[in-house]
Amino acid sequence: MCWAGRMMLGTFSILLVLVHAAAACDFGPFPYRATGIVCRMTKPAALLLNKETAQVIQAAFRNAKFPNITGERSMRLLGRVAYGLTNIQVNDLSIERSEVELKEDNAIHIAIKNVTALFKGTLTYGYAGAWFLQLFHSVDFEIESSIDLQLSIKLTCQKDQVVPDASDCYLTFHKLTLHLQGDKQPGWLKQLFTDFISFTLKLVLKREVCKEINAVSQMLTNFILDLAANFVRDKDIIVDISLASDPVIKASYIESHHKGLVLYRNNSSVLSDSVFSPSLLTESRMLYFWFSEHSLSSLASAAFLDGRLVLNLTGEKLQELFEMEDTEVQRKAVQMVFQGTSYNDSVAKVWSLTQPQISPQPEGTVVRSLVAVEVSILPAGEEPLVALYMEKEITVTIQATYEEKKLILQPVDSSIEIKVFKCTADPSGKDPSIQRFLQNMILVAGIPEVTSSIGSALTSLMNSKRLDLFDIINPEIITRKGYVIVQLDFGFPSHLLLHFLEKSL
Repeated sequence: MCWAGRMMLGTFSILLVLVHAAAACDFGPFPYRATGIVCRMTKPAALLLNKETAQVIQAAFRNAKFPNITGERSMRLLGRVAYGLTNIQVNDLSIERSEVELKEDNAIHIAIKNVTALFKGTLTYGYAGAWFLQLFHSVDFEIESSIDLQLSIKLTCQKDQVVPDASDCYLTFHKLTLHLQGDKQPGWLKQLFTDFISFTLKLVLKREVCKEINAVSQMLTNFILDLAANFVRDKDIIVDISLASDPVIKASYIESHHKGLVLYRNNSSVLSDSVFSPSLLTESRMLYFWFSEHSLSSLASAAFLDGRLVLNLTGEKLQELFEMEDTEVQRKAVQMVFQGTSYNDSVAKVWSLTQPQISPQPEGTVVRSLVAVEVSILPAGEEPLVALYMEKEITVTIQATYEEKKLILQPVDSSIEIKVFKCTADPSGKDPSIQRFLQNMILVAGIPEVTSSIGSALTSLMNSKRLDLFDIINPEIITRKGYVIVQLDFGFPSHLLLHFLEKSL
């Protein structure tokens, strides 16, 4: 159910993916009506993610390509002094702290305090003296720096997707000290280059570092969008998470709204009556996902059309169902259905005949469907024999929890109505005790087995998208009339940040 769960990487990724300025997108006068999925991240989550912003900034510094710096200056007696700084690289980078602030209806402000960096490279200089004496020298240099970095991340929306702009970037230099190799050069030379190139060097550092931060933010956004697109896609079933409306930036949370339409083989329904309102979500947890009834029903319909709502039971599972009680009626039913055939040589197939109807309610998610059950025995060397066939209207109320990285679906109320009943051993259907036993078996054991299997299948699907790698803390799945809320806290997803840094930088 957590189709947007992959939208967690770090301050840059979460904030850039989930918060979208919509200057270039037209959502119409009533954008909430087309909202199928909502994600809200509160300030505590932003603060947690910001703790690891240093890794992204460090990557930006180290990945920046600093150009050679050249210039010249006329000096009395010495003539023209030309210089060049080449092979500039960053070493020994550290960050004291990072702060993030959500500016209401504005932008995301990130302040990086006391970035200390050691730049190394080669200084080449030469001068032509008054007596046409030409001298050229090369010496290794180090530049000690202490810098504050301020980012105000503006975001735009193009084609219903986020395009971040981190060009509003400022570097404040508290220290910029040049050291020549061994400090053995004349004092005037060190003074000359320290004074003369510091201004130029500051401009170059600002330009290249800010340009790299902007580039990294773009790469992070693309990386997360690719992850999100993969998470909400499985073969021919795709969830459209493009933007449905302008984002909301408050001092205490950020919120994004997505269409949540389900595409199946290029076919999709239209949502125009969403019940979403910002007041439906609180601010007590780190992360919230809101799912409309329309999105959940569309997923169930796509699963039905794709032939996924089928379950086969054999062997021990089949035995557990039919031997849930030891009574004369049970033994009679087993004999009539299986006719002495081993459970291992039999198979029960359960599948949905109609598209399930999904209706979230305060007591749980109510599911209605026409379901078929077929039990076949497999005599050795013979064709399979259908021993039992049933069609029944099933209504079940399901409560969902997520525990120990598993989605658990628990039926809390069920009812069935048998529409068709065919039993080879009782073709006339004159023995109602068999039907009563089977009906009770389905209610007590069959429906829990099916819901458990669906929960396991959804868990496997989500884990195949690497959801199990996230540290999800105390998740709650809350159902209300017409929608479902998933709210949770989380630990920092270090694995994703490391994966991005290794892959992209």
